[in-house]
Amino acid sequence: MTCASCVGRVEKALKKVPGVLSASVNLATESARIQVQGKASVEALLRRAVRDAGYEPRTPAQADADMNRATWAGFSPVAWGLALSLPLVLPMLGDLFGVHLMWPAWLQFALATPVQFVLGARFYKAGWQALKAMSGNMDLLVALGTTAGWLLSVWLWWQAAPGSMPHLYFEGSATVVTLVLLGKWLEARAKQQTTSAIRALHALRPERAHWLGPEGLVDVPLIEVLVGDRLVVLPGERVPVDGVVLEGETQVDESMLTGESQAVPKTIGHRLTGASINGEGRVTLQVTAVGQETVLAHIIRLVEDAQAAKAPIQRLVDQVSAVFVPVVIGVAVFTFAAWLWQGALFETAVIHAVAVLVIACPCALGLATPAAIMAGTGVAAQHGILIKDAQALELAHRVDTVAFDKTGTLTLGHPRVTGLWLAQPNQRAPWLGVAASLQSGSTHPLARAVCAMAQSESLSLPVCSQLRSVTGRGLEGLVQGHAMLMGSLPWLQAEGLDLTSWQAQAQAQVDGFHAQGATVSALAERGDDGLLLHAIFAFGDEPKPGAAEALAALRQRGMRLLMISGDNLAAANAMARRLGLRPEAGEVRAEVLPADKSALIQQLKEGGHIVAMVGDGVNDAPALAAAHVGMAMGNGTDVAMHAAGITLMRGDVALVADALAISARTVAKIRQNLFWAFAYNVAGMPLAALGFLNPVLAGGAMALSSVSVMANALLLKRWKTRRA
Repeated sequence: MTCASCVGRVEKALKKVPGVLSASVNLATESARIQVQGKASVEALLRRAVRDAGYEPRTPAQADADMNRATWAGFSPVAWGLALSLPLVLPMLGDLFGVHLMWPAWLQFALATPVQFVLGARFYKAGWQALKAMSGNMDLLVALGTTAGWLLSVWLWWQAAPGSMPHLYFEGSATVVTLVLLGKWLEARAKQQTTSAIRALHALRPERAHWLGPEGLVDVPLIEVLVGDRLVVLPGERVPVDGVVLEGETQVDESMLTGESQAVPKTIGHRLTGASINGEGRVTLQVTAVGQETVLAHIIRLVEDAQAAKAPIQRLVDQVSAVFVPVVIGVAVFTFAAWLWQGALFETAVIHAVAVLVIACPCALGLATPAAIMAGTGVAAQHGILIKDAQALELAHRVDTVAFDKTGTLTLGHPRVTGLWLAQPNQRAPWLGVAASLQSGSTHPLARAVCAMAQSESLSLPVCSQLRSVTGRGLEGLVQGHAMLMGSLPWLQAEGLDLTSWQAQAQAQVDGFHAQGATVSALAERGDDGLLLHAIFAFGDEPKPGAAEALAALRQRGMRLLMISGDNLAAANAMARRLGLRPEAGEVRAEVLPADKSALIQQLKEGGHIVAMVGDGVNDAPALAAAHVGMAMGNGTDVAMHAAGITLMRGDVALVADALAISARTVAKIRQNLFWAFAYNVAGMPLAALGFLNPVLAGGAMALSSVSVMANALLLKRWKTRRA
């Protein structure tokens, strides 16, 4: 494909295939993203539709080869064009210095004809296919314009009197073909740079792995590794696939995943991600995912999808390009007729019409948006911000309200015991041991906090049996023959907890814990007369490092901030104040059930706000999907990441502001590119029609427009996060 008109033609052809619901074609990546109904296998029909539209569908291997080709690959046609066109341009240059030189007509013909019909054959072929499809494209305009100049020169040569030297225009047609070829070659090189993020991710995969088999260590190709295999990773090597550490301990550089180069400690049971770099320790891992199921493959797919997607702003370009080429041909015909009517020579009218055809090629229009999106999503991925939705990228810079889930997003999500009240103060170790024994069979974060506290005090735990979990309430079991319960106070009171002897003291302690923002649980023993209270535990979470500073930075950008929590109001307000939020200003919504989060986001949207939701859990997924822009923490659940348009791989709140910043920069580049693309055509066509541009200058301007758009988009690669 060569221009925006090609994009429209291929999309139209693909949408006609039975079973295709939608098709989005990207000029910069030369790829199509197609949604098919059901599980219909339509690949052969899609390829045929592309071919019938006049284009050649490429295999993934061919596409990869194009993107990985050498720097000077494909330059030979340009070199031949320059070699043959330069002698034709020399007389023009000589005129500037008062040197009048004119090559014989036969020599000009001999130099220009190979350029026109051999090097320029691609324009005729693609232009003919466009005509057959009753549409137009850049190739048709170039073919029409340069052929008109070449035919005019041949006609003037044949009509000239013997011995006379007519002014010919072979240099115009040959130079235009060469400049367009040069422009397309420079454009292809720039495209390679915009896809460098994808190629860099692909290059992270090692080709071989150390497989631990019955006969010891064997080097095998990565494609032969299966889930469940045991692999050895030596110091300094890349981890070949995703897995879990079975033996050894080390530190791993996961910067390819998070954008943060700080080493992460890994011991037995920790997850390893393929393509991360092992530190100084030798480890054995058990494979949990291979091939397209690995985290790296998922990241590559997200970036590729984002780069292939079409931003909403592109619809304007598509509407313009659909009628652009017919309008240009109409303007060229009108220019030709108007110059003749004004009494100009036939050859003058033709030259001005040719200049209109050449300068108006819509190459830059088709590249303006996708080139910026490719560069923006690529550099964002390198800094740990995965943008999988072009619409999210385009909307993020307009966000005025950012809503945060509390636990795991603004806080560490690892509660610890912050307070312990005992009915018998001198019995701390026995009752803490009983509580930890009861909780050791649970994976709940609060249960893990009790066990961690007992472990830190080196307590030996009594045996627990007949453990029963009451969902959302607590746990019950037998510890050394005693029926023990641990859970929320309302549940224990409903079970018959007797607080009469401890009522005032216990209630004051509970109120004090709540005022500190803590979550409260109690330990009680079931007896003949009901439940007897033994201990009250207070649990608190800690803000994430840097979360308060990140929220302050968002506030400086003029953002309205909101924290959404399922905790009680006192606990939520206490944490909010530690984070620098203002409960009195309505920046906290507490006791919000998971099902009500999306309704709250919807209310904000109906109030006229552009809302970003930041979360990490399964219960955040509906709210992430409901927001204008959903941002999932990379340390959260897969469900949340699938529901969000943007994933913050580091789980760092500071990346929220960075995601908004890269969105603003990318959208600014899109607008700049579209301005220049339209400006070239809007300014160039009248100048060409009025005779201020000859075909050579028009060809140079057209080639420059595409290259300038790509170069402007590539400036995004210099973007850095706020912290960097």
